[in-house]
Amino acid sequence: MDTKPPAPSIDPQHQLPPASPPHKSKWLRLFVWAALLLTFGVIFFLVLHRHEDTQSVAPSRRAVTGPVTVTIATAQKGNIGVYLAAIGTVTPVYTDSIISQVTGMVSKVHYQEGQLVRKGQALIDIDPRPYEAQLTQAEGLLERDTNVLEQAKMDLQRYRDAWARNAIPKQTLDDQEKIVLQDEGTVKNDQGTVQYDQVQVDYCHITAPIVGRVGLRLVDPGNVVQANGTTVLAVITEVQPITVIFTIAEDSLAQVQAQTRHGKPLEVDAFDRTQQTKIATGKLLTFDNQIDTTTGTVKMRAIFDNKNDALFPNQFVNTKLLVNTLQGVTLIPTSAIQHNGQAAFVYLIQNDTAQIRNIQTGVADGGQTAVTGINPGDMVATSSFEKLQNNSKIVVSKQALPASTTESQAP
Repeated sequence: MDTKPPAPSIDPQHQLPPASPPHKSKWLRLFVWAALLLTFGVIFFLVLHRHEDTQSVAPSRRAVTGPVTVTIATAQKGNIGVYLAAIGTVTPVYTDSIISQVTGMVSKVHYQEGQLVRKGQALIDIDPRPYEAQLTQAEGLLERDTNVLEQAKMDLQRYRDAWARNAIPKQTLDDQEKIVLQDEGTVKNDQGTVQYDQVQVDYCHITAPIVGRVGLRLVDPGNVVQANGTTVLAVITEVQPITVIFTIAEDSLAQVQAQTRHGKPLEVDAFDRTQQTKIATGKLLTFDNQIDTTTGTVKMRAIFDNKNDALFPNQFVNTKLLVNTLQGVTLIPTSAIQHNGQAAFVYLIQNDTAQIRNIQTGVADGGQTAVTGINPGDMVATSSFEKLQNNSKIVVSKQALPASTTESQAP
């Protein structure tokens, strides 16, 4: 009978160690994650620190090692105008488009294209012979009826004398008085016909109704024109004086009214399309009696002498209406003003050193700006802004330097 061998005995000293407790594995994972986060934090700090060092070093690389050569300007105490800028159109005071009042053939054109004509100067002749014939007929009829009237008046006087002697009945005298009145009416009608025909003859000789410049020739001798037709024979525009019509915002109307109520003439300057060249200077003549509700603006009319013909009808211009003048303000060149966001500043020059000085800007005109924050007599830099920094040493240049294309930023 087989027997099973006895099971081998296991030495307690050679048994496998028990599994690690769960809480030890959890702490191990936390330690690993903490080490990773710490490593990433150190790397991020080093990268950020290096970026800041690069930014701090960059200006020093751009910094000028020696004094900066600049041009300067001195702040002045003076006056500056407050202007309202607008766009306008040159508009003649009078523009006449002449059409024929009679029908006929053009016999002669007297004017030259672009000629300045005087009032009453001959422009165009239309063949007057048909109208002169009608006038002669009317004058003949008037002469006949005038003599008939005179004869009736002579008979009336005889009848009155006869009536005084009781030689004729009263009815005969009364009839003769009415005949005289009828003849007077006929003569008056003839006089009206003569006057009308005379006007027709005058219409055959067209003259300039105003002083102005005539345009291009629109008809030639031999053309037939119609009475009250649509054919324009000539266009005359008055150019001396001439006006400019422009618009301003309704919010600015009160400023203009405040000046005009005291009878003060307001000056208006007309500039070309680029707003660089002043064309002419005039006075505000009047403004419209109502505001345009669609645009919120009101029309203004300024008048100019235009002696040199600088303003041309329908020309586009930029206008500047002077509504006020500020007295005794500090003025500096607009080119000296720099901006850092919404703040304005200048480089104030003291003891050959440029120092940043914040200012408040006001009205600007003609390359000058009214400012507060500096005093008259202070010197400010007007160039080399891309090289200047606060407390930079400077050298004043006697010659103009190229303007910087980039505005400085305050450090």
